[in-house]
Amino acid sequence: MALEDQCSAPPRWKAISVTHVEFPEGDLAGRLLAYTSLLPVAIIVGFITLIVFKRELHTISFFGGLLLNEGVNWLLKQIFREPRPCAGVHTTVYAEYGMPSNHSQLTWFFVVYFFLFLYLRMHQTNNARCVDLLWRHILSIFLLGMASSVSYSRVYLLYHTWSQVFYGGVTGTTFAIIWFFFTQEVLTPLFPKIAAWPISEYFLVRDTSLIPNILWFEYTVTRSEARSWFPVHIAAFTPNL
Repeated sequence: MALEDQCSAPPRWKAISVTHVEFPEGDLAGRLLAYTSLLPVAIIVGFITLIVFKRELHTISFFGGLLLNEGVNWLLKQIFREPRPCAGVHTTVYAEYGMPSNHSQLTWFFVVYFFLFLYLRMHQTNNARCVDLLWRHILSIFLLGMASSVSYSRVYLLYHTWSQVFYGGVTGTTFAIIWFFFTQEVLTPLFPKIAAWPISEYFLVRDTSLIPNILWFEYTVTRSEARSWFPVHIAAFTPNL
């Protein structure tokens, strides 16, 4: 919850260039947290980029769940209509209501879904089980820190109260669990049929759900293709002596 003295005597606020995220002028921690609160935007941009270049059905489903999660957040805000703390402190706020926190809900949805995918869906790459588990644990700790930082930044910058951030995280976590198992049990069995649709073939949409580890698969296929391509094409460009 925002402190009374923070609301009664707010500092001078400054916005990050090209964004409307504001932080107290001269506050280095506030500046860093303001940039941290932009991570949900980076997540959305990353998804769009990945979908454009990979066109993989599970990634599209993941992003679809993220969009539905945003719709749930908007609906809950219209139901609860709880105002943000320290009204009038910030010059620009996209949504009037603050319960639940949109940033917190989106980030925790992404992180929890990624946890489930990492430990339940993604298979081991090789026989080095200890190394495989180590990098998963390190990545999980990083993602947990990211989600916690985004949630804290919204309170520190007076965009939300602790309760708004908490319930945003709970909602995002709950919806991530529901969407993950819905994807695995309902959508994944349909992916081969969807990938065979003419429109899917036209846009090169693919299904990799039956491949144990897509990273290892793409690496080996690319390496094999490069080895077969190189001698043939080098010979074509080599002049006869």
